Amino acid sequence: MNDYYSVRVDATPCTSDITDLVAAFLADAGFESFEPDDKGLTAYISVSAGDAAAIAREALQDFPMDVRFDVSAEYIKGQDWNEEWEKHYFKPILIDGECVIHSSFHTDVPSARHDIMIDPKMAFGTGHHDTTSQMVRLILAADMQGKSVIDMGTGTGILGILAAMRGASRVTGIEIDRPAYENAVENVALNHVSMDVIHGDASALAGLEEADFLFANINRNIILGDIDRYASRLKQGGTMFLSGFYEEDTPMIAAAAAPLGLELESRLISNRWTAVRLVKRG
Repeated sequence: MNDYYSVRVDATPCTSDITDLVAAFLADAGFESFEPDDKGLTAYISVSAGDAAAIAREALQDFPMDVRFDVSAEYIKGQDWNEEWEKHYFKPILIDGECVIHSSFHTDVPSARHDIMIDPKMAFGTGHHDTTSQMVRLILAADMQGKSVIDMGTGTGILGILAAMRGASRVTGIEIDRPAYENAVENVALNHVSMDVIHGDASALAGLEEADFLFANINRNIILGDIDRYASRLKQGGTMFLSGFYEEDTPMIAAAAAPLGLELESRLISNRWTAVRLVKRG
C-alpha cells in the first residue's frame, strides 16, 4: 500500500504565478504531485518523508514574494488515493491534434495519431502541466525513427511511451520514486510498447549505452546537479530535451550545458515555464 500525506497550502494573495512557484519549491523538497486552484494548491508526498506539514513550511520559508501561507496535512491511504483519481482525475487532453492522452476509465476520447493511455496514480506527467505538454511537442517535432532514448525522471512514463510510439528502437526510463517506477511499468504495459524502466537515480546512467536523445522534465536544481551525467550518456550530435524550470532560469541551464558541448538551439515558453532543445556538438 502506497500511503501519502495530502498537504494543503492556502496562499494570500494567490495567483497562478504564486501557485506555480509554490509547486516548484515543494517539488525541490520532495513533493510529487500538485493540484492548484484559486486559493492555493494541494500537494502530495509519501508518508516515508516524515512530517509533511513541517517539510512544506520549511520549503516555503525563503519564498521570494510577500505571501502568507496556511499549511495543513492529511493522511491518505494508497487505496483511497487511487479511488480519488478514478473519480476526479484529469480530462483527456489533445496536443496539437497529434497526441491524445487519457486514462483507462475515460470513454469520450478524441482520436489522434498517437493515443497514450496513462493511469497516473501518484506519478507526475499527464500532459496537462505546461512542462509535460512542451516536452510532448518537442518529441512530436523530432525524428525518433530507429533512435535510442533515455528518459530521466520518467514519472508516468508518458514521454518514453510517446518516443516508442514514434519509432524509437530503444527507450529506457529512469525513476527514483518506487511508486512512480511501478506506475511507469504499468503504463508501458497498458500502451503495448517496448520500454525498459529502471528504479534509480542519475547514477543508473553509468550502466547505459549512449543514446541519440535524452529527456529530463524534472526541475532546475536536479538538472543543474546532474547535467554532466546526462551529457555523458548522449551521443555526439545527440539531442537533449530539458524542462521543469522557468524562462529566467534558461541562462543558468545554458551556462551549465556549454562546457559539456551542449548548445542551446531552441526553446518553448508557456506561462513562464520553459523547455529547451540542446545538441551535443563535441
